[in-house]
Amino acid sequence: MIEQIKPMEIEKRSFEIITELLGERTLDPENELVIKRVIHTSADFDYVDNLVFSDHAVQKALEALRGGCDIVTDTQMAKAGINKGILEKLGGQVHCFMSDPDVAQEAKERGITRAIVSMERAAKLEKPCIFAIGNAPTALISLHEQIQAGLLNPALIIGVPVGFVNVVESKELIMGLQVPHIVARGRKGGSNVAAAICNALLYQIMR
Repeated sequence: MIEQIKPMEIEKRSFEIITELLGERTLDPENELVIKRVIHTSADFDYVDNLVFSDHAVQKALEALRGGCDIVTDTQMAKAGINKGILEKLGGQVHCFMSDPDVAQEAKERGITRAIVSMERAAKLEKPCIFAIGNAPTALISLHEQIQAGLLNPALIIGVPVGFVNVVESKELIMGLQVPHIVARGRKGGSNVAAAICNALLYQIMR
């Protein structure tokens, strides 16, 4: 039977259903809202087990956001999905360099992906950044290399690219770093998941 529900109550009811379907499964209170937001976005309960959080990654990310940090994405889709109104109130903004003509030109000249050039460009931003990667494994590989070289110290890496080539391996690289991270282990993920994690963090600050 179809429920008659007001538009403003749909999200609330969705989260109630998620909680009901989780049954007796207990989530870490610090990570619970992020996990449920990702399930709400994807309708995929595998994320209960797939999402890997470094120690107090959520709390560290919230502190960075309250301090006005920026967010860098690897797709325009992820950028579009992030609540920029809340972020701007906190003093931050979202960057995505993937569509910049000079990024495309440099990538072509060097024979590398635009994601690599974009991450190199992002590393030069003056503010602390959260990196929300939902599409390009090469973005995670570039971040790993720059961190290892001492060129970058992210406030958080959200590593959730989806796919088959170097996806699993790139995520494992990030999980091996001593930097705050939230990673979707395995092949699942996507730009929508990256944006959902960002929004889950932002909504916790503004609720």
